[in-house]
Amino acid sequence: MSALAVRNLDKSFGGLRVTSGVDLVVEPGERRLIIGPNGAGKTTLFNLITGELAPDRGSVALFDRDITRVPSRRRFHLGMARTYQIITLFPGETLLRNVTLALLGLSRLRWNPFARLDGQAALLEQARVTLARVGLQALADRPLGETSYGERRRVEIAMALAQNPRLLLLDEPFAGLSVEERRDVQRLVSGIPRDVTIVMIEHDMDVALDFAERITVLHFGEVVVEGTRAEVVAHPRTREIYLGE
Repeated sequence: MSALAVRNLDKSFGGLRVTSGVDLVVEPGERRLIIGPNGAGKTTLFNLITGELAPDRGSVALFDRDITRVPSRRRFHLGMARTYQIITLFPGETLLRNVTLALLGLSRLRWNPFARLDGQAALLEQARVTLARVGLQALADRPLGETSYGERRRVEIAMALAQNPRLLLLDEPFAGLSVEERRDVQRLVSGIPRDVTIVMIEHDMDVALDFAERITVLHFGEVVVEGTRAEVVAHPRTREIYLGE
């Protein structure tokens, strides 16, 4: 069984092909890194995996279930969660309420227009446990807009983990972080249990290479190199793409 299997995935916008025949197979529990220069199609690939974009051709399977035609909202109920390159949170709400809203998306209460969040003790307790998991329990009642950028990144990861995913997609979780904040997020990601498979897009190569077990290199929407850290770093195509050699 594979956690994620992408087969022959194509996507074009007008005459611009963004992904071309992409194949990607990730095993359960694996830590996979996807790298490539700007415009390589990395975030587009994530959007195709999550169903936010529909492919022109190809298929996506989650734990051997074909989800190519499954709506995006349903994929998250099947064990998929993601973060975004640009943080998408509610700055005027507290950390606790942000995480509670993420939990609400998986609860039957989301269909009840009369349900008040502040009266849902079980959801609130679960949200506090989730914040504790990322070391932010002391800031639970602080408005998100009054936290650091690194803390917001950790809240975003907390919101994804709150959905109990089997597959977690992280889109540049270290982007814009200070050295100290990168260490905090790195410890957080490294501590995620192996029952969660992680696929990460990242530009911070020092941090990312420490994380990855296998690496996929995208260039102009195509997979050009794939292998272990040592294999990818030593491959001449990798050096050509990143160093111009």
